[in-house]
Amino acid sequence: ENHTKMLKEEHEVAVLGGPQSSMLPRSTAIHIQSEASVPDHIVWSLFNTLFMNWCCLGFIAFAYSVKSRDRKMVGDLTGAQAYASTAKCLNIWALILGIIMTIGFILLLVFG
Repeated sequence: ENHTKMLKEEHEVAVLGGPQSSMLPRSTAIHIQSEASVPDHIVWSLFNTLFMNWCCLGFIAFAYSVKSRDRKMVGDLTGAQAYASTAKCLNIWALILGIIMTIGFILLLVFG
């Protein structure tokens, strides 16, 4: 009689699929944010400061790159990303303006 009861319980567990907790998939996600995940564009900013500093955009971009690096050092990755984004935008404008002004200056020398 006891043996029959155990078989009946095992059959119920097999049909019902066991406890609900065993049916849920278990996974663990570990998010590792490294310092390389937020580029500060400091080398590009330094280049623009030295060679493409029209309207001081290169210098301002360099200042934002330094601020981004400072934020990254204290662990504020959101602030670092914001400063890095501004530095990148300023670097793009400094580069575009620098190329246009340099070409214009060369054309002025050649044809003027």
